Amino acid sequence: MEPLPRTGRGLNANQLKLIAVAAMVVDHCTAFLFPLVPEAWLLRLIGRLTAPIMCFFIAEGFAHTSNLRRYLGRLLLAALVSHVPFVLCHGGLSSFWNTSSVMWTLFLGLAALAFSANPRYPVWLKCIVVLACCALAWRSDWSWYAILWILGFGLFRQDRKRAFAVFAAVGACYAVKGLAVPSLFTISYFGVFLAIPLLLLYNGTHGTRSRALQYGFYWFYPAHLLVIWWISLLLQTP
Repeated sequence: MEPLPRTGRGLNANQLKLIAVAAMVVDHCTAFLFPLVPEAWLLRLIGRLTAPIMCFFIAEGFAHTSNLRRYLGRLLLAALVSHVPFVLCHGGLSSFWNTSSVMWTLFLGLAALAFSANPRYPVWLKCIVVLACCALAWRSDWSWYAILWILGFGLFRQDRKRAFAVFAAVGACYAVKGLAVPSLFTISYFGVFLAIPLLLLYNGTHGTRSRALQYGFYWFYPAHLLVIWWISLLLQTP
């Protein structure tokens, strides 16, 4: 992607991440607490913009990290911590081995990007690793779509048109999935494209640097799932 001008105009990384977090909360509250409200399709549509923004900043993080192993370790730890809260919200512990959270998908996406960006490995081996990461993420939240988004944003970071072309192609595959059972809710799948104008506003700056804010983005995810699960239990109590 073309080098981004570092100016005060537009949105910085923290602001975009906060938008993504807010959309995620709206999406999860709708999905797990109020799935039958008439506005559910609209609220889920808004929530779909979270994953693309998260994938974009995984790729940005890869470009700027000074310690890839620590970065991978943080994502893997977040994936492990998030697994139980995620499955509790998705049918309970009976689905423990059937699915996993987006944190696992993001970890695999970062691993695929790190391997693919390394010039020491041949193309055929890179393809095998990417396919393996997609397979491991197949039943996880956002599945292989997020893997390919991270690869697109990361490998074409110096070519904005190609990066967003990859994003649009993968996003179209995701949106088409919703057409399998056409309904008003199908429109919500196209919410991933709402991320495009927001990402185009990214000004290349980080925003306020704070460890609390940095790690808060990781740990808010499992914490808010636990809160939503607890509220769902309260709503089921007669």
